[in-house]
Amino acid sequence: MAANPTRRLALLGGGFSTDDDGLLDDWTLGHARAPRPRVCFVPTASGDAPAYIERFLTAFESRACEPSFLPLFQRELDDDALRAFLLSQDVVYVGGGNTANLLAVWRTHGVDRLLREAYDGGTLMCGISAGANCWGEGSHTDSFGPLTFLPDGLGLLAGSVCPHYDSEPGRRPSYRKAVGTGMLPAGWAVDDGVGALFEDGLLTETVTRVPEAVLYRVEPGDGGDAGERALTCRLLSGTT
Repeated sequence: MAANPTRRLALLGGGFSTDDDGLLDDWTLGHARAPRPRVCFVPTASGDAPAYIERFLTAFESRACEPSFLPLFQRELDDDALRAFLLSQDVVYVGGGNTANLLAVWRTHGVDRLLREAYDGGTLMCGISAGANCWGEGSHTDSFGPLTFLPDGLGLLAGSVCPHYDSEPGRRPSYRKAVGTGMLPAGWAVDDGVGALFEDGLLTETVTRVPEAVLYRVEPGDGGDAGERALTCRLLSGTT
């Protein structure tokens, strides 16, 4: 009887949309299950912004992979074709934008269920900003304007996610308060430049393209605040 495939998920604090060196994207592709992986970009959180899609294709067409993208605002695939397409991917790469809108659109089209099926089948799930937030049980977001908590997500990763932990004013205290008061469960705070790989729900690798950037484990503390623990990240280079 065949063993169940390893379920892989990566939280990204960068990539083609923010970095010029390509280190985090190369690291991500290195964890795909195929030597020339099929990589699907899902730009739902940006409203399928054409410039975002074009930037992805430009960045990945020169790599050893087969890039594609999934539009949902002008959907082209029926239910059967959509399922076949997503289940055929080796990597699903979700872009940034509005986390709340992303989740609503996915659920309307049944993409949430298909992504869970693909994840259970061994497809690597990854993404930046909203594309990292969506995988947790909850997240820290500016989807509604001011920074706040969103106790909603796909739940492929236990706990909550906070992106841009070191780069956006107010992120750190706001996320710590949300975790400390129980509005969000304990979770992972991602500095820009960091990549965190989870296999079957367990953190197995942390990397960074920026020497000072780290991943934090944030858990409830005393007095309505939360404690954070910095986790060492391996520094990526052009040869790793």
